Amino acid sequence: MGFLTFLSDFGTTDHYVAAVKAKILTLNPEQVIVDISHHVEPFNIAHALHVINSVYQDFPEGTVHLLAVDTHGTKNGRYQAALYKGHYFVCADNGLLSLITENDPRQLVDLPAQPDSSSPCRDIMAPAAVGLANGANMAEVGELAEDMVQRINRQLRLNDHSIIGHVVHVDHYGNLITDISQDSVDAIGHGRPYTIQFNREVIDRVSRRYNQPGEGDCVALFNRQGFLTIGINKGHASELLGMYFDSRVEVHFTPDPAE
Repeated sequence: MGFLTFLSDFGTTDHYVAAVKAKILTLNPEQVIVDISHHVEPFNIAHALHVINSVYQDFPEGTVHLLAVDTHGTKNGRYQAALYKGHYFVCADNGLLSLITENDPRQLVDLPAQPDSSSPCRDIMAPAAVGLANGANMAEVGELAEDMVQRINRQLRLNDHSIIGHVVHVDHYGNLITDISQDSVDAIGHGRPYTIQFNREVIDRVSRRYNQPGEGDCVALFNRQGFLTIGINKGHASELLGMYFDSRVEVHFTPDPAE
């Protein structure tokens, strides 16, 4: 029996999470359920993508990830399961799967439809997730699918001397996680000094820890997933800097004197 993780935009003040868990435990009382978060912003696919991409590979291969975000947002009424990098993902066909799998899942199936269901996560997605967690193959939980709703991530703007990216997530502490990866900085910079510019601030040093600068000072570091993150030591960077999802962040490299 594999692990089953649960990510949703249901919140925790209502009964929705408990109803889904009740269904899972009815199907298998011994099923291990790991809550990732139930505080994804409602209907926010980008937020869900950031959260699941930050953690799913920490789980063993074979783990099933139940993704209940914008579950009524599928215009075609489809719910799907996908196999990607050894992990199973179950969610509405609302574009999230295309972003997780980069439009290239190893396997993709449509789950059996229940058009009258008021809770597709409970009635359609949860049974498929339990089946996969207990060893069912993809063909046993759905019919082979050849397509899914596709979304495209915002792309970095790169040139010889700069990278322009954006904030993709604001975490609980107010830290600003961007889509600028350390790999992109290394590839464009070739070891050159650089500055990080955002709002009216400029940082010329990348730290290893949030508390490396003085209290109240801005800090830039690469997080565990390798993405540039901006914070304020003992402060809420999003509120204090007036930056939120999609705010612009730039990296500027010092030109080579030989150029």
